[in-house]
Amino acid sequence: MSDSYYELVDADDARGERFAATDLVRSTWSASIQHAAPVSALLVRALEHCERRDDTRLSRVLVDLLGPVPAEGDLWVRARIERPGRQIELLVTELLAPGPDGEPRPVARASGWRLQTLDTVAVLHAPAAPLRPLSQARSRDMKKDWDRNYVHSLDWRWLTAPMADGPGESWIRPEVDLVGGEAMTPLQRLFAVADDANGIGTRLDIRRWTFLNTDLAVHIHRLPAGEWIGIRAETSYGPDGIGTTIGTLFDQTGAVGAIQQSVLVRPR
Repeated sequence: MSDSYYELVDADDARGERFAATDLVRSTWSASIQHAAPVSALLVRALEHCERRDDTRLSRVLVDLLGPVPAEGDLWVRARIERPGRQIELLVTELLAPGPDGEPRPVARASGWRLQTLDTVAVLHAPAAPLRPLSQARSRDMKKDWDRNYVHSLDWRWLTAPMADGPGESWIRPEVDLVGGEAMTPLQRLFAVADDANGIGTRLDIRRWTFLNTDLAVHIHRLPAGEWIGIRAETSYGPDGIGTTIGTLFDQTGAVGAIQQSVLVRPR
């Protein structure tokens, strides 16, 4: 991979690691803000790097989007252990960007439970029905619909027709690095596409409605293997402008986790 979502500018900045974003983070809602998927993956990278322990892994990550994340200008990421422990730790991380006064302020944050691992192969169980194979999925050539943005970073193949009855299903593979020159970890690759559940599960016409999610909560019972991430998702809409996306995340051997998102629904 040669392209990336971010370039690491200064690993030793006093405010945290300093990054610059590329055009591939730009949202499909507005070119001036970032899509939540690269933001989530960058926050997960910080959680994984925070006082790394080889005998643990993240089991749950909660990402809160505190407002629009600007697509241009400096970005800083910092992480810490909030609740240390031998078997269970809580980590937190923030993404900062310049505010109206030019001073950095948090624009997204994430918390992650990091649990100690041991061998439980004997009780391996994942009841979710697997997605149909990648060979049955079809590309919609979504890149032609936008100027260079997040969609241009993906190989996105659909198993279902958009807005069809029932859950939406897709296979997605990031085609770029998260940070220039770094190989993505399995969890970074998962979070580089997990936020797409909202778009896969929607029943709304994007020409008539906006449906922005404010968060994503992901529980991972198994680390994904391979480059492809599968998503099965469906969004429920209430009568008062609020919805919820609920979905399952897959690799090509089966389910790996679950995702939920809060959705703000508005007519255009």
